[in-house]
Amino acid sequence: MVKSVLGVNHQGLRDWVIQRVSAIFMAVYSVALVLYLTHSSLSFAEWHSLFSQVWMKIVTILFLVALLWHAWIGVWTIFTDYIKSFVIRSFLNFFVLLMLFACFIWGLLILWSV
Repeated sequence: MVKSVLGVNHQGLRDWVIQRVSAIFMAVYSVALVLYLTHSSLSFAEWHSLFSQVWMKIVTILFLVALLWHAWIGVWTIFTDYIKSFVIRSFLNFFVLLMLFACFIWGLLILWSV
């Protein structure tokens, strides 16, 4: 049996569905946020009050998770297709996972400091 890089099991249909569902969720979130931004006379207080709501924090965390998961599947696929050296691919996968995790922690810190 062949193990995938870093022990992360990727299956074609599951990855495809995750990317499509995450893309739809990100599109809906982005359109809703743009519509809110185009609200006339948007002030910092309104913006702050929007992100102070627990439901908005949860939806934004879900957006962040969807974005990072979407990115991981895409990067993993590209690395698997184009980088043939196992050592280089493993290093790059580890580096990307580390950066995605750091972005998630950073996003949480920013979001929950509001």
